Amino acid sequence: MRIIFMGTPSFAVPVLQALVKGGHSIVGVYTQPDKPAGRGRGLSISSVKGIALQHQLPVFQPRSLRSPQALEEMRKLEPDVIIVSAYGRILPPAILEVPPHGCLNVHPSLLPRHRGPSPIQAAILAGDQETGVSIMKMDVGMDTGPVLAQIKVSIGPDDTGGTLADRLAILGSELLPEVLQGWVEGKIQAEPQNEGNASYSHLIQKEEGVIDWGLPAEVIWRQVRAFNPWPTAYTHFRAKVIKILEAYPLSLAAGTPGKVMPLGQDRAGVACGEGVLELKSVQLEGRRPMPLADYLRGQRDFLGSTLGK
Repeated sequence: MRIIFMGTPSFAVPVLQALVKGGHSIVGVYTQPDKPAGRGRGLSISSVKGIALQHQLPVFQPRSLRSPQALEEMRKLEPDVIIVSAYGRILPPAILEVPPHGCLNVHPSLLPRHRGPSPIQAAILAGDQETGVSIMKMDVGMDTGPVLAQIKVSIGPDDTGGTLADRLAILGSELLPEVLQGWVEGKIQAEPQNEGNASYSHLIQKEEGVIDWGLPAEVIWRQVRAFNPWPTAYTHFRAKVIKILEAYPLSLAAGTPGKVMPLGQDRAGVACGEGVLELKSVQLEGRRPMPLADYLRGQRDFLGSTLGK
């Protein structure tokens, strides 16, 4: 098949690699424009662009898909189907009509649950026991199109936004080839989503990482996991930011929310609105990440302090 692939972050890389391995003709790879990064503000390319260049695939990085030029450029590629995975923009109706077999999206949730841009984090924050990957035929709505196939996976207590994204990316890349072939051959029927079960995730902002110690330890624990590796859950100690990279909730009597209490040798937890959050790994502003035991040996005034502004 002649395929246009559209994706940007590392999550989309396994899907692109599966299409290349499948022997399809990738006539174009669309990804977001290069962005300034680092202190030197040099341009950084997306993960998808890096893989596309390795395979010598034609790369397109339009700043808008709504211009007549962008539409004409895509039509000239004559794709049979467009595959989308975390591209980062909504496709205009005119683009959806370009390929005869439509546009298929590899979405990391069990649609219609957690539509939108942050479904992986949303599943962890909600305390879901399972999530998965949906392959959907795109329409003009936000992840509202009919579903071709889904695959489920359990969310473990140690899963973070990063580890779960890695697992779902692999699952999506394994599910897509067979589904794509069946769809083009007319062997798969797309099923409409149940709008009554729909929920939406929003675009996460860095400020959402700040911890409110008045919340239950269970809720903060989900926040720590969901926001790892970005934006990370964080609080303040002695007016400096301290990131909580790994933690676990304990059903202990809580004291003043934010108060750091000893839990035994080289162990400490923070009192929450309900329960205690045991800290496992932290990173103080300007320092490297470290196990809490190492941090305690170098920061003796941490025990007994109160975290937060």
